[in-house]
Amino acid sequence: MSDYYDVLGVSRDASAEDIKRAYRKLARKLHPDVTSDPDAGEKFKEVSQAYETLSTPDKRAAYDRGGSMPGGAAGGFGAGFGFSDIMDAFFGQGGGGRPGAPASRTQRGQDALIRVDVDLAEAAFGGERSIQVDTAVLCTTCQGSCCQPGTSPATCDICHGQGSVQRVVRSLLGQVMTTAPCPTCHGYGTVLPSPCLECNGEGRTRARRPLTIRIPAGVDTGTRIQLASQGEVGTAGGPPGDLYVEIHERPHPVFSRNGDDLLCTLHVPMTAAALGASIPLETLDGSAEEVDVRPGTQGGEVITLKQKGAEHLRAQGRGDLLVTLEVTTPRDLDDEQEELLRRLAELRGEVRPAGKLAPAHQGVFSKLRGKFSGR
Repeated sequence: MSDYYDVLGVSRDASAEDIKRAYRKLARKLHPDVTSDPDAGEKFKEVSQAYETLSTPDKRAAYDRGGSMPGGAAGGFGAGFGFSDIMDAFFGQGGGGRPGAPASRTQRGQDALIRVDVDLAEAAFGGERSIQVDTAVLCTTCQGSCCQPGTSPATCDICHGQGSVQRVVRSLLGQVMTTAPCPTCHGYGTVLPSPCLECNGEGRTRARRPLTIRIPAGVDTGTRIQLASQGEVGTAGGPPGDLYVEIHERPHPVFSRNGDDLLCTLHVPMTAAALGASIPLETLDGSAEEVDVRPGTQGGEVITLKQKGAEHLRAQGRGDLLVTLEVTTPRDLDDEQEELLRRLAELRGEVRPAGKLAPAHQGVFSKLRGKFSGR
C-alpha cells in the first residue's frame, strides 16, 4: 500500500489546510471529465482514501503509529464503495453526468405492528386467535397498475423515460454535470395520464381484513410473532411487508407469572395447617392437583408442583407451579367452637386460667415486675 503522504504529495508534518489543498488540486486533475488517463479512477480512489485518513485526526494518528485503518483501509467513503459511488457522492446520481436507471413504482410494502391482548392460559399453553388487521391491500380496481382500467403509464416527455435530468453546476472542481430525479415524473420515467380514482394512483387501498394467528405456547408480554408477507402491500402492487404481532398478557384473578413458573396463593384453614391435610387445587390448565399440607405448616410456606407451570417457548417441558400457603384464622365461632379453642389454648399454656392470653415472650423487666407483684 502506498504511503498516504506520498499519494497527496505532502510532508508528514503537513497541516490540515495543506492536506486539504493538496487533495483539491489532485481531485481536479484526476476528474474523468478533465483527463483521458485510463487509470484516473484508481488514482482518484487512492487519493480519496489518503485524504479521508489524513484529514481525520484520530485516523491520522493511528496511521502514523503504523496501525490499520478502520474497515481494512477501505478509504474515503467506507468499505464497499467503488469509484462510481465516490462520483455519486461528489456529483449526484450516476457520477460525472451519467444518468441512472429510472426508479420503479413497485416497492415492497412496510412492515406492520399490532398488539394482541391474550389471557394467561393462551400465553402459557398457546392457541389460535382471529383478529382484524387494518392495513394496505391491493387495489381491486386497478390491480396495482395505478391507472384507470383501460389506460397505462406514458413515457415522460421531460426526461424521455430516463427518470433523471442533467444540469451543469459549479463546484470546487469547476463546472461539472450532475443528474437529479426528474421533477415531472419524480424519477419513474413514466407519468399517469389517468390515475386510478380508487387508490389515487398508488395501486393499493386501506382496508380491514380478517386474519387467524397461531399463538405459540410460552409467549409472554412483549413477545413479537413475525408473520411473513402479512404486512402492508407495497405501492403499485409491490410485495407485502411482514406483520409483527406483539403479545400483551392480561392479568389473571388467581395465577400470576414469573418467567415460565406460575404463582398462586392457597388459603389453608388453621386446623388443616396444624394437623395436616390434602387440599385440592385446580391448576391453570384445568387439571386437579392435591396439595399436601404437612402438620405444623406456617403461613408463607411455598409448595412446588413440578411441571405444572407455563410451557417453555423454545424448549420441551414446562415450568413449575409455586403455591404459597396462607393460613386463615376462623371467624364467627359458636360457643362450642370457642370453648374448644380456649381449652386447646389452656392445654398449650397459651392462656391464663382467667381466659386472658399469655404473652408469647416475657422480657427481663416483665419477669421482675411479676415477682414484685407476686405473679
